[in-house]
Amino acid sequence: MKIMHVDASAKRERSNSRALSRYFLERLREERVNLEVDYLDVAVDTPPHVTEAFAIATYTPAHERTAAMKATLAASDALCERLLAADALVFAMPMYNWSMPSAFKAYIDSVTRTGLTYVHSEDGRTAGQLVRQKVLFITSRGADLRAGSPYESMDALTPALTAAFGFLGVARPTFVDAQPLQFANPAARAEALERARAELAEVAVNWAKQVQATPHVLAVDRDNQVMTLCQE
Repeated sequence: MKIMHVDASAKRERSNSRALSRYFLERLREERVNLEVDYLDVAVDTPPHVTEAFAIATYTPAHERTAAMKATLAASDALCERLLAADALVFAMPMYNWSMPSAFKAYIDSVTRTGLTYVHSEDGRTAGQLVRQKVLFITSRGADLRAGSPYESMDALTPALTAAFGFLGVARPTFVDAQPLQFANPAARAEALERARAELAEVAVNWAKQVQATPHVLAVDRDNQVMTLCQE
C-alpha cells in the first residue's frame, strides 16, 4: 500500500497532528499492512505560492507551453504525480485561525491542476481524478468546535477541505476531530487525544481489512474516510 503522508504543522516535536499521523501509520503496520510511504513536510518544503506566471502556464494547453512555462509548472507536475501514484493519502495539520495552515493551502493550489488532477469532459463538466485513493485528514483543534459549542459555526477548515478534495474526486469524506487541545484544561486535552487515537486505530483496522481483501488492487471506497484532528 503506497501512502502519501503530508505534515503541515509549524511545530515540530510538540505537534499533536504530527504525533497522531505517526500513530496512525504505526497502527497500520501493526495490522500487517505493507506500507510504502512517500513523505512530504510542507512546513519545510512549502510549495511556491501561485504567481501570475503559474496561473498563465497552468491554463495554457500543454502542447502550447514554452520552456519557461514548463519550468514554472515542474514542481507542481511532480507533486501531482506523487499524489496520483498513491493508493492512500494521509494529511496531518493543525487548525490555524479557523482554517488550514497557509503551507497546506499552497499545496492544494499546486495539486489542483487541470488536465492532471481534474479533467474536463466534452459536455463541459469536470471530473476529479482522486477517485481511487483512500484519504485521511488528521487535524488538531485548540478550541472545541463540536456541535453545540459556542465556536461551532467558526469551523472553516472542514468545508474548505471537503470542497477542495471533493472537486478532485474524493467523495463523501468523513471528519473526526481531536478537540479541544491548546485552549483546554489538561484533562480535556488528554481525553481529546485519546479519543483521536481510538478513532485512528479503528480506521487502521478498516483499511487493513480492505487491503487484505484486495491485496493487489486497493478497493475504491466511495465512503473515503477522512480523519481530522485540528490546532495543537
